[in-house]
Amino acid sequence: MYDKKVLCGANSYTQKYYFNEEFSLLPESIRQELQVLCVLYVEDVGGILTLEFDEEGNLELRVENEEADYLFDEIGSVLKIKQIQREKTELLESLELFYKTFYLGKDS
Repeated sequence: MYDKKVLCGANSYTQKYYFNEEFSLLPESIRQELQVLCVLYVEDVGGILTLEFDEEGNLELRVENEEADYLFDEIGSVLKIKQIQREKTELLESLELFYKTFYLGKDS
């Protein structure tokens, strides 16, 4: 079984942001954009957002919430993810290409 590789994430419960230093090759501007994206998401809807690569190099936006979190906005979460995917298409596709090239050794 393949473990997914976490790129970054934010947690509204601990109010923390995480960036996987294995991806330190990414330009600082991209790293900052990812931080803003993740933090704004959890500030808006709550829960935990992680950006993870699967075994094929596809980038997934994974959302979790605590069962007892009645303030978590489930509908807002779905809408926000769709908004991110629509507005940040170029960023997300570039990250996938970066991962496939440098970590999986694939040619596009």
